[in-house]
Amino acid sequence: MFNSYQYSDSYDDLLKGMIRHAQQNEVDNQIVEILKQFFEKELGKENRPFSRPERVLLFQQVAKAVWTDVLGKIDSAT
Repeated sequence: MFNSYQYSDSYDDLLKGMIRHAQQNEVDNQIVEILKQFFEKELGKENRPFSRPERVLLFQQVAKAVWTDVLGKIDSAT
């Protein structure tokens, strides 16, 4: 069985390295861009005009709802 105490330094180093690489590769920005593209595509299907503040607020709400779902799936992926 895996002894987490024995490998804690290695695990911490791996975790820090993976986070650093994700940040260097701007994974967060890539995910936001995917969400923006999806949002713009779906919003384009609507036949209603939206002001800039409405679009921003709607995007924020959609993105937060998606992230809530993603975090739930990550938490249950054990």
